[in-house]
Amino acid sequence: MRKNNLTSGFKKLAITLFLMFTGPVFLYQAFSNIGHQWYYYVLAVGLILCIASLITLFSGIKSIINHIFDKD
Repeated sequence: MRKNNLTSGFKKLAITLFLMFTGPVFLYQAFSNIGHQWYYYVLAVGLILCIASLITLFSGIKSIINHIFDKD
């Protein structure tokens, strides 16, 4: 069980790293093309990716902290 917490925490941090780069790229593309018909959709996807990166970041850190301080 202890190893599972650690590996899942690092997997979540790897997903976070991916989301931390893709979210701002979508936001940049949205703000570069404000008059485009897909502006709101690309902006919504960028915001969702940024929020998801924050959620997975805290979840991954929580898993690693639980692994460190878990007393089995």
